[in-house]
Amino acid sequence: MRCPFCQHDDSRVLDSRVCEDGTAIRRRRQCPMCERRFTTIERMQLTVRKRNGTDEPFSRDKVIAGVRKACKGRPVSDADLALLGQRVEDSLRASGVAEIPADEVGVAILGPLRELDPIAYLRFASVYQHYETIEDFATEIDRLREEIGTTPDRADPVGRPRKDSPNQPLF
Repeated sequence: MRCPFCQHDDSRVLDSRVCEDGTAIRRRRQCPMCERRFTTIERMQLTVRKRNGTDEPFSRDKVIAGVRKACKGRPVSDADLALLGQRVEDSLRASGVAEIPADEVGVAILGPLRELDPIAYLRFASVYQHYETIEDFATEIDRLREEIGTTPDRADPVGRPRKDSPNQPLF
């Protein structure tokens, strides 16, 4: 490890500790030339295998940018997106695999996004679950309704029956 102060190519490890819930190692080092001390943190490098076969380093910012597009116009804050990005990265690191297919990154986003905002989830899921018809969307909406425990409301917010509501008077 190169010394950040004098650029000497070697350093001595004084202490090593596990940190960040076991996902990283913190090492305290000392340079034999200038005798200054510094700290390094070692993490497993996550690599994403793209559909075209190329690899690139995992980027939490890229996850957040993709989710931000699905959340456009929704009541989702930057802090919510940052937390979602952290949860996705944590779940991918917990898998213990260093190289992850791009599709698995998308799937790892779906769970936290479903909890954050169901509409953004549907927008995002339409890409990763390859919805092709309106029935695909309807099936997913029904699944979300079952999870949340809601049913379609046949009245408007004031409580009047909607005109398209079956067996309801239209006056």
